[in-house]
Amino acid sequence: MSGNHTGATTYDVRFPSRNGDHCAATLYLPEPRPGTRPPVVVMAHGLGAIRAMGLGAYAERFTAAGYACLVFDYRHFGDSDGAPRYLLSTREQRADWIAALSFARHLPQVDNARIIAWGTSFGGGHVIHTAAKRPAGLVAAIAQCPFTDGVASTLAVSPINSVKATAAGVRDVAAMLLGREPHMITTAGPANGTALMTAPDAESGYLALVPPGADFRNEAAARVVFDILTDRPGRHTGRIRVPILFSVCETDSVAPAKPTLRYAARAPRGEVRTYTDGHFDIYRGAAFERVITDQLAFLRRHVPITPEGDTP
Repeated sequence: MSGNHTGATTYDVRFPSRNGDHCAATLYLPEPRPGTRPPVVVMAHGLGAIRAMGLGAYAERFTAAGYACLVFDYRHFGDSDGAPRYLLSTREQRADWIAALSFARHLPQVDNARIIAWGTSFGGGHVIHTAAKRPAGLVAAIAQCPFTDGVASTLAVSPINSVKATAAGVRDVAAMLLGREPHMITTAGPANGTALMTAPDAESGYLALVPPGADFRNEAAARVVFDILTDRPGRHTGRIRVPILFSVCETDSVAPAKPTLRYAARAPRGEVRTYTDGHFDIYRGAAFERVITDQLAFLRRHVPITPEGDTP
């Protein structure tokens, strides 16, 4: 247990997911308010990233506003269980989301009937997919610069880079079938390299989020390239019945804005905020301030700290 400058108390916790493995998480609790328990924001990161890569700044601001936060690492990454390491699967990560929401529903310190799902980048796609399943207790969602369409993201990459990544994926699938160790691919690399993200701002922007001394490697099992190509979570927006905020970067080099805006328009209770910033800009500085201000306003409108009719 520890505290921080926001007045929040933080706890390192773990919760079970599939195959007997546990996800590691940080639970942020705001200063107690008499007679009420806070809503809780369940949060996770993007492609191959860990919770230490900038999510604490969001959690601290949410907690300062009175919300609890549960910020977790997917299995196979960060402090969570899972072998082999750096195995990235959309299906398994979405199972972690369901497990995290279930864990949040049983936390005695929070209002388990008012849960918000928050995801960024690849995690934003998971939030869209998860919210469409209407899990118990979920009352709102935030998808930040979300991955919504694998075909669109693939087409944003040069053909030669796509060929390189696909070849690495084939090699990894072969290794899996032969019972060998995974063949790894760089997560964010140079523009002409073999990596999952090769946009001009990807390598520098992604690695800038890694804090000194973090247990992090810029790689993942290459078979994920086939998950990325075939995954289109944006198709599920029409089935989301809770308010959902889409925070969209207009110059996004990784998760193109055009398909995201098209999918967002289908959400019955969707709201959209757009920013001129790039995919990796909104975790720091003035860009962060813009996006967190809009996200807090969204939460205050749809999930106020004290529900209407209650007295603090």
